[in-house]
Amino acid sequence: MARKTDPIGVFDSGVGGISVLRELVKLMPDENYLYYGDSANAPYGDRPTEQVRELTLRVAEDLIGRGVKALVVACNTATSAAVSLMRQTWPDLIVVGIEPALKPAVDRFPTGRIGIMATQVTLREDKLAHLLERFPQAAVSRIPAPGLVELVEQGHTQGPEVEGLLEGVLAPYRGKLDALVLGCTHYPFVKEAVSHILGPGTLLFDGGEGTARQTRRCLEAAELLNPGPGSVQIENSLGRSDILQLSMELLGR
Repeated sequence: MARKTDPIGVFDSGVGGISVLRELVKLMPDENYLYYGDSANAPYGDRPTEQVRELTLRVAEDLIGRGVKALVVACNTATSAAVSLMRQTWPDLIVVGIEPALKPAVDRFPTGRIGIMATQVTLREDKLAHLLERFPQAAVSRIPAPGLVELVEQGHTQGPEVEGLLEGVLAPYRGKLDALVLGCTHYPFVKEAVSHILGPGTLLFDGGEGTARQTRRCLEAAELLNPGPGSVQIENSLGRSDILQLSMELLGR
């Protein structure tokens, strides 16, 4: 039986989910967090769906075996591929998956021009298609950004390489979008570069804050909120000191 002091497991294909962990810690600083980044297998977004599902379930099984009271899938690709199966496999566990922040974007621009920048897996999966069906009034463009996850995994969040890649991806949309949804948890770390290319007329949205709020609602309903004090433990499948250092830097610690 889960205890209030048990950690919240947070999982991503690499360091991207740190953007979600950051929102979780900000909202619930008294919680204990166990973050696992699978950088050895990143990026998930270029892999076949079945392979993403296998990798995700393997990590989930390990974290659950270590006694987490909830599991936050802080990866849009893994959520798209595996979150439904995870909930079927562990029906008694709180499982929260991130999804592209399309709703707040459409709420802000009900009949607007909205882009979703995400990995190939996220863009092709049924989960996004079902999400888009809920907002038929919006003109939505699907925008893949191959190579961007890899740059963030290497610690590049600004500079000529990032700007050059984003210029190639986003230049056709300059002046043509009211909002851009950052549909991968790695992408909030390059917000500044994205804004520079698209200009101030395009607002950016990501799902980190909404995921944190949903996690809190689930823990509150289950009476599992921790009174504190909280802690953060970060692990990575690469096991290297530089990737752990990068994770802490991205977290802001």
